[in-house]
Amino acid sequence: MSDRTPPAETTQSNPYWWDAAPRRSEAPATLPERVDVAIVGAGYTGLSAALTLARRSREVLVFDAEAAGSGASSRNQGHLGVNRHFYAQATAAFGKQKALQIFREDEAAIDFTVDLIQREKIECYLQRNGRFVGAAKTGHYDQMAREAEALRREIGYDVHTIPRAEVRQQIGTDDYVGGEVRPREGCVHSALFHNGLLDRALRAGARVVSGTPVQHVERTKDGFVVSSPKGKVHARDVLIATNALSGDLVPYIKRRILPYHGAGIVTEPLSPERIRSVVPAMRPCVDTRKLGRTVRPSPDGTRIVFGGRATMAESDPGVSGVRLGAIMRRVFPQLSDVRITHSWFGPTGITFQKMPHIGLYEGMHCALGYSPYGVAQAPYLGHKAALRILRANDAATAFDDLPFETRPLYFGNPWFLPAVVAYYRYKDFISR
Repeated sequence: MSDRTPPAETTQSNPYWWDAAPRRSEAPATLPERVDVAIVGAGYTGLSAALTLARRSREVLVFDAEAAGSGASSRNQGHLGVNRHFYAQATAAFGKQKALQIFREDEAAIDFTVDLIQREKIECYLQRNGRFVGAAKTGHYDQMAREAEALRREIGYDVHTIPRAEVRQQIGTDDYVGGEVRPREGCVHSALFHNGLLDRALRAGARVVSGTPVQHVERTKDGFVVSSPKGKVHARDVLIATNALSGDLVPYIKRRILPYHGAGIVTEPLSPERIRSVVPAMRPCVDTRKLGRTVRPSPDGTRIVFGGRATMAESDPGVSGVRLGAIMRRVFPQLSDVRITHSWFGPTGITFQKMPHIGLYEGMHCALGYSPYGVAQAPYLGHKAALRILRANDAATAFDDLPFETRPLYFGNPWFLPAVVAYYRYKDFISR
């Protein structure tokens, strides 16, 4: 262990990503009386849908309660990856054939998002140089190796395991007993990606109104009436794209989305040698813990970005930042004298089946519930939701017929999460 003294923290509570991509308030002078499609939520999902619809000559109005993209779309760590657990989970729940379809759909989401960024020439530090997944326990590594072999054999997915002796070629810690590298994955600058998507949607003709929460959606004989503090808008179709920030607008959705905060911190600028002491391969890294951790170099390669779930009930980014900082310095003692400059939260929404949902409720379309995989899944399913509205032949996805579950006594307030976090912390703590 290092004998360096941890510095006193002086941190900003705004996400580090906002330094390069500040949030923007879009505000038309007046709301239109009527549009083809009203979208609630101006994050990745809503803007991707708006872009697809506007390019097909539909009149689109996107509402956001705050500045566009102030939620997870501009706060996340920018990892572009598949949910490796989909295959095992879906096989157990739906059988092998459906599991194959779901996993391939998740791969398609990465390809779609990378193609979207490249096609639209969005400058957001796109890197597709792989991701490393660290195995926190021997049992995790054994399961990882079995699943990796099955994914290669049955799907042709490019993944290879890394024994303990080679872990330090990927990440500068002895915290992991092994791991795997997924070469097709990567990362982006999350807020620059969002700003680029916002620009393209606006140029295509979509209208975005920030600082305007949707208060009510009423179904009529020929569509919907969308009510907000700035007035009412008639829309033929409505897309709910609010994920963790769904609130009380649609109680049916509120009962089926679990909101929680993922936290992030970033270090002060560091030397290239110090950066590579943490991430030698200069690729994003995650791990298999229940309360998982993420680490990556900043897009410009000058800082370390560290994330995790210090708690699921914390409401003060200063407190979570201190906790995350302590975890980071324990895992990477070479950072023990490094100052943290930013600490922030990012709201995330998951479903009880831990898979994204795209569907229709009382005539309204919805796409949400991405867990920590929204950088790829949200733009993809926003596009697919737009195709459903357009009644296009290629609108179908493997997620279409999955259940959208709730639980008894759950009405949108995850009162049980502190107990879940305590249990997960215990599971992560017990011997390897």
